Order: sequence, then C-alpha cells, then structure tokens
Amino acid sequence: MREAASTISKPVLPPVDPSEWTSTSMSPVHASAMKAPMQGSRDLSRPMGAIVGFLLPALTIYVAFTAYPVVRTLYNSLQHVRPARSDVYVGLENYIGLWGDEFFWKAVTNTLAWAATAPVFEQMLAILLALALYARIPGARFFRIMWFTPVLMSFVVVGIIWMWIFNYDWGVVNSLLRGVGLDGWARSWLGDPTTALPALIFVTTWMWTGFNMVVLLAALHSLPSEVLEAAELDNCSWMKKLWFVIIPLIRPTIMNLVVLSFVGKMKVFDLVWIMTKGGPLWSTETVSTYVYKRAFEWNTFDLVYPCAIASVWFFIVLAGVLLLSILFRQRGKLEY
Repeated sequence: MREAASTISKPVLPPVDPSEWTSTSMSPVHASAMKAPMQGSRDLSRPMGAIVGFLLPALTIYVAFTAYPVVRTLYNSLQHVRPARSDVYVGLENYIGLWGDEFFWKAVTNTLAWAATAPVFEQMLAILLALALYARIPGARFFRIMWFTPVLMSFVVVGIIWMWIFNYDWGVVNSLLRGVGLDGWARSWLGDPTTALPALIFVTTWMWTGFNMVVLLAALHSLPSEVLEAAELDNCSWMKKLWFVIIPLIRPTIMNLVVLSFVGKMKVFDLVWIMTKGGPLWSTETVSTYVYKRAFEWNTFDLVYPCAIASVWFFIVLAGVLLLSILFRQRGKLEY
C-alpha cells in the first residue's frame, strides 16, 4: 500500500507569471498578506507623525520659555512701555542711554574681568587635580569625591558657607591669620572694594574646579595607550610628556570647558546676589545683577531699559562664544 501511494503522481500546476497576479485572482488572505509589507514600508518612509509627536512637547517648552522671552525682550528694548497705555516705538533711544550709564560700564568691567580670569584658574587647577587622580595617588577615591562635592551644592549653600568663612570677626580666614600673627592682613574680605571681587572669583573657582576635573579625568582615561607608551620608550620626561603629548591630546576638551565656563561667568547672578548684592560701592556688580536691580528693585517702573541691557549683553556673549570658537579652531589648524 505504501509503495502504491508513493507511486501516485501529484498534480502539477502550470507556472503563473507574478506580474499577472491580481487581487481578484488571489484569495482575500493572500491579497492582505501582499499589501501589509507595502503599507509598512510606506509608514517607515514617512514617519512624520512620530517625529511631530516626539518634537512637539520639547519645541513647545523651548518656544514658551526661551524663544518667546528673547524675542519679547528685543521688542521691548525698542519701545516705551507705559502702564495702561499702548507702547510707543522709540527706536534706539534706550540703547543710546547705555553709553552714559557709568553703573552699566562698571558692571560690564566686573563681569568681563570675572569671565576672563576664572576659566583660566579653573582649568589650571582642574588639570593638576585630574593628573593627580590619573596617577593614582594614595586615597584617590576619597579625593575624587571630596574635590567634586562643591559642584553638588547650590549657590545659596555655597554663598552662605563662604560668607561665614570670610566673616571679619569670627571667620576662618581671619582667625587663621590672627593665629599666625598676621593681624594686619585680617580684613572684611567682602566689605572691602579691593578684595570683594577677587573673593567671589575664588569662590566660583573652588566650586567649579571639581566639575572640570571630572571631565578632564575622563579625557585622560580615553587617551590612546600606544602614544603614551611610545613617549616613554623615547625616554620622554614627565613634564615633556605632559606638555607635548597629553595636553595636545586633551586640548579639545579643555577648549570646550573654557567656553562653558566663560558663558557661565558672563551671566553669573546667584552667588553675587547672595554674598554681596553687587556691593560694596558697585565693586562686585555684574550685568545680571544690574539688570535685576533696574527691573525689579529700583522704583522706576521702567522695564524697557533693562531689556535693552539684556539685549546688548546677549549679543556680546554670543559674539564672545563665536570668537573663542574661531580662535580655538584656527589654533588647532596651525598646530596640526
């Protein structure tokens, strides 16, 4: 029986050209199976719904809290806003008034001095600390945590702590100076116009060096070991290896950190407002604190002049970032 069943020939169907297949010549199941891949490929080629769905919340927040305030500030700087009345277009009148504002230029000088010095100190200290951790000094894990801790603190906490440290009567700094017999060096560090701004620069350097240290330490660990081993085989000293090998390799990271620090110092507000509020005698006044005072503290009911200051400073910061980027890029092309 099995041999007889195997000898029965199976019916052979004539070949059919796939181009002649139609939905009418196929069953509903086969037709739907053929259409499904085509519909899926059409959805993947035009995923506009998914793109809009993912981007719309972020774009809404960005437009509402970043783009619109910037545009509104630029618009207000060209107007004269009157309570319960329509705005009056005054053109560049508010900008012209900045030239004769001595307090504005004092704030600009302080802010530029801050932005020019603090990033340099932060990078120098961060490189030294990162190299110490990279060399696996004793207690490296403890020091890594201790040096990074200030970054985790808020400006309010940091400001209050350093106000206590700089206190004239019972502060740590003056107590140490008196303890070693240097009573003449004790002073009101935040009350003296000559030392207030350097004291604030020191505080921000102490606070943000740990952040730069962690980023540079990650850059050091990503260096190619072959290059460092080649320098050691050439009997390269530690200083030469640092200056001619390590620093050039991590230069892009250093430059990015400098730009980030520059932007942060150009808009510094929290620490100044907590510790000195721009005093004494405008010695620590920054552009951000001056804008806030003109807008909300002084009873002038004038919001357009602070808008003009903010607009000018926005373009100055933008120009500074572009200039630093161009300078660093040109220097990299010349060296490599």
